[in-house]
Amino acid sequence: MRLQGKVAVVTGAASGFGEGIARAYVAEGARVVVADINEEGARRVADSLGAAAVAIGGDVSKGPDCAAIVDRAVSAFGGLDIVVNNAGTTHRNKPLLEVTEAEFDRVYAVNVKSIYWMTQAAVPVLRQQGRGGSIINIGSTAGIRPRPGLTWYNGSKGAVNTITLSMAQELARDNIRVNSICPVIGATALLEEFMGMPDTPENRARFLATIPLGRMSTPADVANAAVWLADPASSFITGILLPVDGGRTA
Repeated sequence: MRLQGKVAVVTGAASGFGEGIARAYVAEGARVVVADINEEGARRVADSLGAAAVAIGGDVSKGPDCAAIVDRAVSAFGGLDIVVNNAGTTHRNKPLLEVTEAEFDRVYAVNVKSIYWMTQAAVPVLRQQGRGGSIINIGSTAGIRPRPGLTWYNGSKGAVNTITLSMAQELARDNIRVNSICPVIGATALLEEFMGMPDTPENRARFLATIPLGRMSTPADVANAAVWLADPASSFITGILLPVDGGRTA
């Protein structure tokens, strides 16, 4: 198995892309901390994965919660090898002047500040272990080719992508690889927020028309990329923004 013996933290893992990544990691031999603000959902996922997974609740926009998530990996499984910063949110698709300060602050706290806090918690552990590691930030095509109506969300994902590139440079000396996966819109719980309209076949068709391969991303698509970026087979890969987008940004 490709991740045999590895220990991973996956945030936002109670559903959607995060759940898909957690399931794929366990299938490939990793032990996983399933972290989510929805602790009940995290426990559901972890319980379904058996002894290779444990759950923890927490708000990744808060430093003590991120520290507790990393501590859970060390206490439950003896170390840490992989961190997937997947937790994210958005404001509803609408004109930029209609986004409130509270919405703006929440988007940047969850999408950007969370990476700051997880880095503060995880990097000292990875350095102390001395065997390197893989940090995977879930960005978005929104940070590469933005859609109108999501300006402030787009900016948060642009920040994720730039932070990824800078982290990769700074942490390379520690053999800590940092990469970003950039999915196109997917059928997750946030779909109607991204669309800014009801999820009808007609409205979906408008978005699918912008994706050359003609479908939205799935948790399996993102999980396959996350497995590869955590796999020792990608040990020379760092500082990439990997679109998982059916050609949207081509």
